[in-house]
Amino acid sequence: MSARRPESLTPKQLAELVPVSRETLDRLAAYLDLLRRWQRTTNLVGAGTLDDPWRRHILDSAQLVRFLPEGDRRVVDLGSGAGLPGLVLAILGVAEVHLIESDRRKATFLREAARATATSVTVHACRIEAAPPLAADVVTARALAPLPNLLPLAARFATPATRCLFLKGRQAETELTEAARGWTMGVQRQPSLSDAEGCVLIISGLQRVGSE
Repeated sequence: MSARRPESLTPKQLAELVPVSRETLDRLAAYLDLLRRWQRTTNLVGAGTLDDPWRRHILDSAQLVRFLPEGDRRVVDLGSGAGLPGLVLAILGVAEVHLIESDRRKATFLREAARATATSVTVHACRIEAAPPLAADVVTARALAPLPNLLPLAARFATPATRCLFLKGRQAETELTEAARGWTMGVQRQPSLSDAEGCVLIISGLQRVGSE
């Protein structure tokens, strides 16, 4: 017998899990409204995820706030797509967020969503390999690539103090085992608030094996 599907998360329930103001909830709602409208013509997210967007997209992204370092920080979001998690983090108050997205249509959506939600972000409409090598305090990514392929991309923006926050699913441990062949790193695993089978990987001290 299959597990019962949870009820769709409401904005009020989101605010109980990730404290946000009423104004911020309104801006997140405006973002989701724009996402639904653009989704009709541009494939931004999986269509089925819009049945429960406050859980699948907003909570999934917003939960990373718990793991951000204190104070001012520069976040670089790799393969931003529809702005998840980077744009959501910016709406929640992260002051400097860089969204890297090579698909021009998605980059256009990101700029429009930032305008519609009065959110300050920098959109880099280019491949990750071509983006300026910004020194990031935090690197984020969601559903971009398996960890062995993701780490070389993240390393372009990583300093010894950089923290990587990657949203991963049930294959996280397999990906970590494969990635350990080429990289040394500190790893913390935190259960996802939005996905019973998912986790947040918190990676620090990223260094390629054999490098000094």
